[in-house]
Amino acid sequence: MTTVVIDFGTSNTVVCITDPITQTPRTLKFDSISRRFEGEEQVTVVPSLVFVKGQNHLICGEPVRAQRLGFAQPQRCFQGFKRELAADFIPPPRLLDGESYSPELVSQLFLQEIWQQITQQIQPSRVIFTVPVGAFERYLHWFRNLGETLKIPEIQIIDESTAAALGYAIKRPGSVVFVIDFGGGTLDLSLVRTVKMTSQQKAVRGEVIAKSDAFVGGVDIDTWMVEHYLEKIGSHRDAVGEIGWQNLLEIAERLKIRLSKAYEAKEAWFDDENFISHELHFNRDELGDILENRQLLEQLREALDEVLAIALSKGIGKADIEQVLLVGGSCQIPAVQQLITSYFGRQKVKLDKPFEAVAHGGLALTQMVEVDDYLRHSYAIRLWEPQSRRYSYLNLIEKGTPYSGIGNHQHKARLTEPLILQVATEGQTEIRLDIGEIAESSQAEVVYDAQGRMTSSHLVKQETYRSLDNQHEQVCIAHLQPPGEVGIDRISVQFEVNEQRMLVATVKDLLTGKVLVYQGAIAKLK
Repeated sequence: MTTVVIDFGTSNTVVCITDPITQTPRTLKFDSISRRFEGEEQVTVVPSLVFVKGQNHLICGEPVRAQRLGFAQPQRCFQGFKRELAADFIPPPRLLDGESYSPELVSQLFLQEIWQQITQQIQPSRVIFTVPVGAFERYLHWFRNLGETLKIPEIQIIDESTAAALGYAIKRPGSVVFVIDFGGGTLDLSLVRTVKMTSQQKAVRGEVIAKSDAFVGGVDIDTWMVEHYLEKIGSHRDAVGEIGWQNLLEIAERLKIRLSKAYEAKEAWFDDENFISHELHFNRDELGDILENRQLLEQLREALDEVLAIALSKGIGKADIEQVLLVGGSCQIPAVQQLITSYFGRQKVKLDKPFEAVAHGGLALTQMVEVDDYLRHSYAIRLWEPQSRRYSYLNLIEKGTPYSGIGNHQHKARLTEPLILQVATEGQTEIRLDIGEIAESSQAEVVYDAQGRMTSSHLVKQETYRSLDNQHEQVCIAHLQPPGEVGIDRISVQFEVNEQRMLVATVKDLLTGKVLVYQGAIAKLK
């Protein structure tokens, strides 16, 4: 059996297999689309870029970056589409050459190219996709559909930071490893422990003790650096134009990378379109101030505190953590490293394979008997309250529930309280339910003065709800005959989760006394 791990990233994508000779992880290189980073760590990645040159003519990966295709025609260049795929609000499609290009389609086209390159070298029997810790069910469902489209024999999905943690912990069964994965689009944290099954077995069982996440990444930092620069010179994004803005973002990214090794960095650029000369100059302290002012460091503190609090509730303290591994390009930022070091001490913190750790760690699943994980989000039904004219939520499964707890007899007992529903409008003949996931998130709110200068910023806690269905279509659970009357209880719904982790409902018509649905399938949970 040949297993391939695809770490689909916001900025770069890494593909790896287990080398059949050395039995160690090996990153695949694709001559036409890969990029090679030379330096202390030689890494091969595929830039997550797509350029639509014409109808049925796409360019993916390194040629888009190397030839700077996005600067000549920015509307035809797609980047950050992985992040858009996982975002709360997906941007509208772009119409090019009569075709509509959405983040879903662009992501599919990009991974189709990756898959074609893979199959030219090997014929995988299983593919492991790594995803953000906070990924919603719709995002995971998209990957499952992609596997069917590409005719992949078997697919498996694992959190990115959990994969990296398993990759290290599997070498040292019994160890507790904390991975902080800070990439281009998201911040993910996982605390993992592994246990060897028996002294005779090579297989290992993994346990996810705690995890957290934030929807913030390196692409945000690049934007903040450019906004900071434009604010200093009294300019703004519209004034420099879209091409100028893209150039400044590219410079900011390069300066950010240099600041990981030097105290200060600068670069000049002449804007031919607007006849303006730019010189961006940053030092580490200035970048640290930007990250503090934009609440990024506060979001990191909150995520660290959440993981440590969950771990402590399970009897695991800081002293029990053997290694703190930093992965992802944004973990190379000194201010980020300093904050994490202040929590755990210099001896435990290690920057290990920032670009490859997730993909290489994903291969650890081939040696795992099982991974005990838990839900990051709650599952709930969203209900409209006519009197208050607002939504309320009926929680079905709380976040933190172990995957192994979904579908067992003990968990079924939690869903035995029936839900009593009325119709919302007179003469209604159907009752539909909107089932989805609820996640808690933090968002930085920034306040500007009349001159466009930032005056303050603070973190705002909010709940995010996402329907399980991509098309936001509610599930019809009852057809009413006779039609319903407003203000009168009409149906009772009793929920259970069966052994296949399928949410099922038994629906009774309170007016007629008939059972309309008996344990009808509503939705697949994880």
